[in-house]
Amino acid sequence: MSAFNIFRKKEGKPLPPAYQVGQEWNYHTRPGEENSTLKILKIEAYKEYGTIVHIAFSGVCIKNPKYPNGVLEEVLHLLVAEQALRSSTTTLKNDQVSLPNYELGYGSWKAAFDEQQAGHFGIPLREAIQWLEDGTYEVK
Repeated sequence: MSAFNIFRKKEGKPLPPAYQVGQEWNYHTRPGEENSTLKILKIEAYKEYGTIVHIAFSGVCIKNPKYPNGVLEEVLHLLVAEQALRSSTTTLKNDQVSLPNYELGYGSWKAAFDEQQAGHFGIPLREAIQWLEDGTYEVK
């Protein structure tokens, strides 16, 4: 192999930028939620699961009769595999934004996760939001 080949960049699709806490991203939304964005709250690496990214959504329209006007407009804490996030995000909207208060949701999730009673999403984000709207997360 020539020295020239050692230093050549591999051709192909460039990797997207690394996610960082405080970023706000656009993503592939559900119809009617095109202005919805997500914020990166926390990033954790797990040996068994890989990188899990904690995110919050604003600008969603999740139908739920338990909320004022029958609609939930923000999700303060949701967990997603980094790979699912990469396939869902489109463009970085802001490098640094203020974050919602998600610590209570994180604490509840972490306690359940440590007991193997909670997990994270590995599906496209618009499908995860639809899953929330469908109420499939509720114990029947």
